[in-house]
Amino acid sequence: MTSLKFNILILGFVYLTQTAAQDAQFWNSMAQENLKKNLQKQWNTNIAKNVILFLGDGMGIPTITAARIYKGQQQNETGEESKLVFEEFSELGLIKTYTTDEQVPDSAGTATAFLCGVKTKSGVLGMDDRADYKNCTSSTGAEVDSILRMSKQKGKSVGIVTTARLTHATPAAAYCHSASRSWEGSYNLIQDMVDPLCTDIAYQLVMNNSDIDVLMGGGRRFFLSTNKTDPELNYTSYYQRPDMDLVDEWIRQKQADNASHSYVWNNAGFNAIDPKVTDYVLGLFESSHMQYEYQREKGPSGEPSLAEMTKKAIEILQKNDKGYFLLVEGGRIDHGHHATQAAAALLETVMFDSAVQVAKEMTDTDDTLLVVTADHSHAFMIAGYPSRGNDILGTVDEEVGEDDMPYTTLTYGNGPQQRRNLTGIDTTAFTFRQSGVVPKSSETHAGEDVPVYAQGPMAHLFVGTHEQNYIAHVLAYASCVGPYPGRCDSPLSSVTESSASSVIIPSLLLSISLFLSLL
Repeated sequence: MTSLKFNILILGFVYLTQTAAQDAQFWNSMAQENLKKNLQKQWNTNIAKNVILFLGDGMGIPTITAARIYKGQQQNETGEESKLVFEEFSELGLIKTYTTDEQVPDSAGTATAFLCGVKTKSGVLGMDDRADYKNCTSSTGAEVDSILRMSKQKGKSVGIVTTARLTHATPAAAYCHSASRSWEGSYNLIQDMVDPLCTDIAYQLVMNNSDIDVLMGGGRRFFLSTNKTDPELNYTSYYQRPDMDLVDEWIRQKQADNASHSYVWNNAGFNAIDPKVTDYVLGLFESSHMQYEYQREKGPSGEPSLAEMTKKAIEILQKNDKGYFLLVEGGRIDHGHHATQAAAALLETVMFDSAVQVAKEMTDTDDTLLVVTADHSHAFMIAGYPSRGNDILGTVDEEVGEDDMPYTTLTYGNGPQQRRNLTGIDTTAFTFRQSGVVPKSSETHAGEDVPVYAQGPMAHLFVGTHEQNYIAHVLAYASCVGPYPGRCDSPLSSVTESSASSVIIPSLLLSISLFLSLL
């Protein structure tokens, strides 16, 4: 019996040793393959004929991590090993998000930075720091152009796709100049008793930016006149316009220009658009923001997904031989977080990732720069010590709090829901609100750096830590627009060439030696 026990112990020891060796080999092989891949990396210095900027509103690093796990678990994996599509991009950097007046920013000041190339105050759109929030007279002379306008001036096609209102902060910074992000429609100007010389954001979109080729999102209420009934709500909203109907005006402009166009407000209209023969699209799919993905009606009377809108936009814009610029915003990630409804925010992030997948499949890294980033983060955290593979939306499975109550892995630093006993509560529901430490009617943004992922021409310029306004400059430089038209004639200046050679040659030799050592 003693001998049998000894033999069993020996066999057990051998088994554990072999398992450990296999585990070590697994991780070592994974790391070495990743290292080889990076050692073979070469800079893509081509000219970016096309640029697509994906903006996940409120998509900070904790959101990306949690969404990665959520995505994997939806595919019956443990989740932690999963990856979002844009995490496979070749280059990665960090972006500082503060505005000129706030440590923790809003979406207007940040959008002005990454779209117009200058930092400004929170709440201000398309203007530099000389403009004061809600001060109409301070606007004169403070206006700045966006990468969308720079691209259009070079003859490129341009588009905006968002799940928020088209007049909301992120898309608005691409085309308007406003001392307040809240002046989305004429109703808001009247409420704030704004100087008549200032115009609202919806008005600026149609009357001053009629050359934008593709516009798809929500916000119909700021375009329709009070003489119309909203086709989906079947009533007239007090947000609608007493002065004019901007949808009718947009259609009139396109008819006057004899331009192929389509105005749509539901899936039936959207699906009927033929991108081969349609040059201009105005899609207003909701009175306010578009629906969360978990609520979205997918039938003819419903609305398209972000991925579907992205696909249609690219199909229309890519007809231009000079190229295009497209802004794609996952706007409702932010709204899910403000409500401390993590499940809604994570699903929006995964659907945003699906839109990136569509663009990746439809474009070529030789001539298209894809950039994925966020405007800011949220007071959102992944905490406790849950087991590997524990439901990311569930409670921590290994322990309870000092108050003997279970707590969720995902929590907020502040927000409308306070801590309570979660026993018997479905914490995975889209409507479930995670608790926040500090009571607030709405959870707030956070101030840490956000990531920027990139692939395609000049993507390597994003590596490192940068101010947020740097993003617009890289987009312009890569595509030879705005202040950087000369790069198309001479891709690398003499200064760039000399400095590059001093870095690239030694780095290349080091890469070769390291690569050979791994073979």
